[in-house]
Amino acid sequence: MAKNLKVTYVKSAIGYNKNQYKILEALGLRKLNQTKILPDNESIRGSLSHISHLVKVEEE
Repeated sequence: MAKNLKVTYVKSAIGYNKNQYKILEALGLRKLNQTKILPDNESIRGSLSHISHLVKVEEE
């Protein structure tokens, strides 16, 4: 596994389940095209699996 994940918020969460919006906020993603470097662990990967249609993930 990579040490970090580069996560970019690419699609709006409007019209999707509120829980998906809350996951985005918990990961620190608030604006479109915002990028965050997050640690690569099971909890982050689990959260990203729920919002995979809203974000782009790259391994670093």
